[in-house]
Amino acid sequence: MVLTMRISRLDRNSVDEKTAEIFDHYRKVRGNVPNMFRTMAHRPEIMRSMIAHFRAVMETGTVSAKLKELVIVRTSQINNCEY
Repeated sequence: MVLTMRISRLDRNSVDEKTAEIFDHYRKVRGNVPNMFRTMAHRPEIMRSMIAHFRAVMETGTVSAKLKELVIVRTSQINNCEY
């Protein structure tokens, strides 16, 4: 018997103010809050660290965010990652 457990995805009403600001930023920039961030919101201190790294990769440099997203998707496909 295999037991599958999932970590819930929090919404804006369920998080602290600093995390809500991060949610607001991504809703404005992307039109949604990625599920990965909504799940990481259970540990706001870790989420903020992850967001700092994510922004350093996605919001800086000369490669467009769209191309970076395509690279992420292709890398996931190559590695047979469903996410």
